[in-house]
Order: sequence, then structure tokens, then C-alpha cells
Amino acid sequence: MTDGMTNGMTEDVFAAHRRLLFGTAYRLTGSVADAEDIVQDAWLKWHGVDQGTVEHPKAYLVRTVTNLSLNRMTSARAVRESYVGPWLPEPLLTSPDVAEEAELADTVSMAVLVVLQTLTPAERAVFMLREVFGYSHAEIAEVIGKSEATTRQLAHRARAHVQARRPRFTPDPGEQRRIAEKFRDACADGDLNGVLAMLAPDVTSWSDGGGVVTAARRPLHGPDHVGRWILGVLAKPSLAGIELHLAEINGESGVLARYAGTAVGAFTFDTDDTGLITALRFQVNPAKVQGLQGDG
Repeated sequence: MTDGMTNGMTEDVFAAHRRLLFGTAYRLTGSVADAEDIVQDAWLKWHGVDQGTVEHPKAYLVRTVTNLSLNRMTSARAVRESYVGPWLPEPLLTSPDVAEEAELADTVSMAVLVVLQTLTPAERAVFMLREVFGYSHAEIAEVIGKSEATTRQLAHRARAHVQARRPRFTPDPGEQRRIAEKFRDACADGDLNGVLAMLAPDVTSWSDGGGVVTAARRPLHGPDHVGRWILGVLAKPSLAGIELHLAEINGESGVLARYAGTAVGAFTFDTDDTGLITALRFQVNPAKVQGLQGDG
């Protein structure tokens, strides 16, 4: 077989699993940039291995991406200890083509990604491989290099943690879009009463500016505090000309902020069963908006 044919087959195998690999790395790291780097590193490793020795390419590639992600997550924990203000995952604009690329499921909603980031790297890897991809405990143990008994313990602990902290209510897509549109309109109009009417009594907001742009350094609690802070930021002269658009962000309706045609931030939210917003997440860190660029 010629080198050209071999390289072509190698490329075809990797391309067939690229969406799965990106989705795995993104779920694990909560970072679009890191996920893309990890997929590139996996591609290099795939090209450096003897293809004839790989019995199950998909399993080999997922294991490679998982281990690369574990290494990245371990180093990221140290960085977050000195992070300025709340840390939030990088949002991903999920217009149909991007959604397909990321193989989105509810496990990449911003709310669930936030919960996943509170797990240890090993717990996160076990949870994703078990709950999202359906790997057996024995298979996961081989991937992460731990005993099957330890893997079962990690899986149980991670599942309980996620179930206890993930949103208890998810509106249907039509209702979620209606809420997002109403919130967008109230913010765009500077309508404080309109914003306050949409916020639950126990609402909390988090904003991630990375110490680079205007963002609250601590979570804000209560409708009045949250609502006035949002409209105060949007009223700043430096933000004159900013446009708020409805967009699908991480598989759910949210609000995309654009300035001069470039995405500069995103609002995502959770609601209760009455339609009131219980949690708001504002991602405005310039280093974390790569996944928001597009036609959303």
C-alpha cells in the first residue's frame, strides 16, 4: 500500500471521529480553545502510531483525548486558583453546523458544564465516559489507569454530585426561547421593571470577565442587585452600539452580545417551573468568546 493511500485512510478514520473527540474534550475541559488543541494533539499522536497495531481506532482515540484532557485539566486547576472573579466555561454558539460539530447533548448546557467543573478531573472523566458515552467500568478503568473498583466509586460519587446540583427544571425549547427573547428585549430597552419581573426572588448571577473587562468579582444575589447591575453595565458609554441577539448557545436559547459585528459575550440562564430566571451566567472574557463567533 502506498504512503498516500495509508495517509488517506488515516485521515478518514480520524475525520470520522473528530466530532466525538471535540465533544469529549470540550465537555471535559469546558474550553473551546483547549478542546481544539487537544484534538490537534490527538491527531499528531494518531499519525505517529502504527495503525496496524490499533484494533479499535475509536476507543484508542477517545482514550487519547481523555488522557490529554486529564493532563490539561490538572494544570488548569492551578490557573483557576488565581483567576480574577468567577470562572465560567467557554460558551459555544450552536447554530446547526456548529451543534453537529460538537455532538451536543444536554451535558454541554452551560449549567451542567458549570457543575462538571466542580468535580475532580478523574471524576469528570469517569462521569463523561460512563453517562454520556456508555463505556463500561472496566473500559473506563483501562482509559484512566485506575482499578475497576476505584472507577465505580468515582462514577457513583460523580453521578450523585451532578444530580444534586444540575437544574431541576428545564423548559421546553419554545418556552426557553420566549424567555430569552423577553429578557433580551427588556435589557436592550433598559427596562428595569421588565428585567426585575423576570427574576426569581433567589436569583443569582455570575459574570466572567477574567479581570480584563467589566464584570462582578463575586456572584450577585437577589432581583434588585442583579437587575440594576445588568442595566448599569449595558448603559456604560463604552458599550454604546452593542447589539443583543437571540442565539442558540450550548444547545439552549440565550442572548449573544455583538459589537461592530463581533461577538463579545453571552448570557445563558436557568429558570424555575414558573418561568422566572433563577440563575444567570455572563461570559464576557475576551479570551473565552472564540466559540461565539459565527452567524448566530
